[in-house]
Amino acid sequence: MLHSLCLSRVCSISPTKKPNSHSLSSSPHPPHLLRFRTSHRENLRYLKTLGIITDPPAKTHKNPSPETLDQILSTVNFLKSKGFSDADFPRLAVLGPQLFSTDFDPTDIEPVFDFLTVDLAASVEESRGLIVRCPGILFSDVEFCLKPTVGYLRGLGLEKLNSPTTLNAHLLNTRVKKLVEKIRFLRSVGFSYEESARVCARFPAIFGYSVENNLRPKFEYLVKEMKRSVEELKAFPQYFAFSLEKRIVPRHLHLVARNVRVPLKRMLLWGDERFYAKWK
Repeated sequence: MLHSLCLSRVCSISPTKKPNSHSLSSSPHPPHLLRFRTSHRENLRYLKTLGIITDPPAKTHKNPSPETLDQILSTVNFLKSKGFSDADFPRLAVLGPQLFSTDFDPTDIEPVFDFLTVDLAASVEESRGLIVRCPGILFSDVEFCLKPTVGYLRGLGLEKLNSPTTLNAHLLNTRVKKLVEKIRFLRSVGFSYEESARVCARFPAIFGYSVENNLRPKFEYLVKEMKRSVEELKAFPQYFAFSLEKRIVPRHLHLVARNVRVPLKRMLLWGDERFYAKWK
């Protein structure tokens, strides 16, 4: 579908003399000129449909050069050889624009694909799925970032990290330092290391929550306002997944007003209709 941008010979046209159809047909090399113009337009149009190139502002009206298109197409072809389809490129272009810069070398990200295949045991489709969900993986250092992260997560008991979920994709792109912060927080509020590890393996979404803006305010509300114990939290760590303002506080106050106390799981897991119908 894509034509080569490399020409063995380029025909030039004098700016002072407009060629007619006869001069084109009698030219010794007319196919080269036509092929060049068609190839450039088609490649440009193709990259625009992928969302990689956008129309320039009207004032500048300057499209990328054939050499630039050739560089971008080499990256597109490289990614296609790794299992990516046309439908994947608009997202890659938005979240990983550096992939399609003129100074990008596709071989720079080859180690990441090797890591996904060998260390993570991900299939081609699984690798594609993880990268599409988090293109930042492609720019993570394998030895200093990806391998340590996978090792740490597996040490906590997390499995099936090759499954192409949004959570797994972002976990892989999380530095060990950030992961350790969550373990440290759980231990600071009364969990042992083993209990903290089990919580994270059971509820890995906790790694995506901010300690100061999410976990700590919820914990303080639990023990200070709700007067509940850490043991209840250990039994239901999914408590951290619910919105403090929209779920936890309104339901707690609703139950307090009716002098009702129920387990955290029952309080938070029920849908609104069932919950408020039960305790009117």
